[in-house]
Amino acid sequence: MGDNKNPRPIHWADITAERIIREKGDKDKYTVASGITPSGVVHFGNFREVVTVDFVAKALRDRGKEVRFIFSWDDYDTFRKVPLNLPKRDELEKYMFQPIVDTPDPYGEHESYAAHHEKSFEQQLEKVGVEVESIYQAGKYRSGTYKNGIKTALERRDEIAAILNEHRSTPLASDWQPVSIYCESCNTDNKITNMNYADGSVSYECGACSHKGKEVLENTSRVKLPWRVDWPMRWAFEKVDFEPGGKDHSSQGGSYTTAKEIVKLYDWQTPVYLQYDFVSIKGAGGKMSSSSGNIITVNDVLNVYEPEMLRWIFASYKSNVDFSVSFDLDVIKSYEDYDRQERLAFGVDTGNEKKVNMAKRVFELSQVGPMPEECPIQPSFRHLCNILQINDGDISKARDAYADQIKTPRDERRFSERSQCALFWLKTYAPEEFKFQVNSNTPSMEIGEKEKSFLASFKKFLSTSWDTINTDKELHEKMYEIIHEVEIEPSDAFSTLYELLISKEKGPKLAGFIRTIGKDRVIALIP
Repeated sequence: MGDNKNPRPIHWADITAERIIREKGDKDKYTVASGITPSGVVHFGNFREVVTVDFVAKALRDRGKEVRFIFSWDDYDTFRKVPLNLPKRDELEKYMFQPIVDTPDPYGEHESYAAHHEKSFEQQLEKVGVEVESIYQAGKYRSGTYKNGIKTALERRDEIAAILNEHRSTPLASDWQPVSIYCESCNTDNKITNMNYADGSVSYECGACSHKGKEVLENTSRVKLPWRVDWPMRWAFEKVDFEPGGKDHSSQGGSYTTAKEIVKLYDWQTPVYLQYDFVSIKGAGGKMSSSSGNIITVNDVLNVYEPEMLRWIFASYKSNVDFSVSFDLDVIKSYEDYDRQERLAFGVDTGNEKKVNMAKRVFELSQVGPMPEECPIQPSFRHLCNILQINDGDISKARDAYADQIKTPRDERRFSERSQCALFWLKTYAPEEFKFQVNSNTPSMEIGEKEKSFLASFKKFLSTSWDTINTDKELHEKMYEIIHEVEIEPSDAFSTLYELLISKEKGPKLAGFIRTIGKDRVIALIP
């Protein structure tokens, strides 16, 4: 599949990897980073950042570099809103403005609300071959890991305020401090006032419970940096070389603009940056949001698309291009596009050199495991849907139609995953006209004289000459011979057969459909 040790920089991930090496120096090891606040179910839109970093990490490794891929869970952030799609919402309301990590899991499965969402997303990442080193920020803050970073922010408060004020319409208050504090008494941070830093301590008053407290930086577990300071502080602490950001962080005056300046106060340089655009689900409507309950997860998408295919979709677009993933009838086209590109990548089909090289590189980046030595089986998604419906959704029976094509463990996995995706799509998203069930008994229906004559001739042919047919085309031509003999309109003949077979006026291409069902089932349904 090409020289992995020195791949040509044709894909944006490779171009970014070479930029990292050029700008950060030719090192043996690089740190790349991503992160999410587990404020609710981690949705599919969040996956774009993670897979963007994963592609770049792969590109660096392909250049012989060691890569540390850190993933920060910002679980010391404040629980600000109860998402609409959660149980026990009244119970969760009691924990508003406390750390997410201290909020209980409404499902009763994990030690906290944060852990529930963290573990779920980590398991989903495993399915698509993304391996990360998870860092749980609540643990870092509470263990004092960032006490020097907090101290730096407080001591250089005026410089940070000046950086932030450059991009604010209203300047920060004169008593603003670059920290937030969870009250020692009520554990909330939303009404903390009169913060004052002196002699290594921060004093404060809590408007929620009237508590007056003081946190000593050397041993506090309650002081936290706000996002715009926290982000660059952690760049410096973890020595991050690359981290992308979404549109919301990338706009002029956004958190990336200010982080580039604040990170200098921590004696570190801005990581190589890449803006990524949003991704949506076709037909889902609106931007995905944990708080609104408008959620599609990686698992939801894996119900419709194979893991490698999901990675391929992202690898096929430049990071700064927005796109939609389809759940509607376009799923069929997506699978056809994927199969066509896979054939190009493996040399089964030919194309111009540039397209072939790009197809190869995209498929290398898309793999969950090692790159197969040859192109895996490609059961057409459309045809597979028909085979599964003919076999009443029984995957093991449907497999018989592909038995002679399944030759390797990778073929076996491809057939199994694609069959499960096809079944789920049929049950959940396929339009009604695409669905059918082969009748087990002849349906009661009015049949005209010409239709009866056609059925009689066709049934006789099936009974006596089935073995003379070797292709769909041959059966199609034979059906037209009979149609002309009895002088019936083709549409009348075909609709009658469809009604007998699946109780619908239309269905899959009839000749291939009949050959797949088999003569015995068809004969049994013709009166």
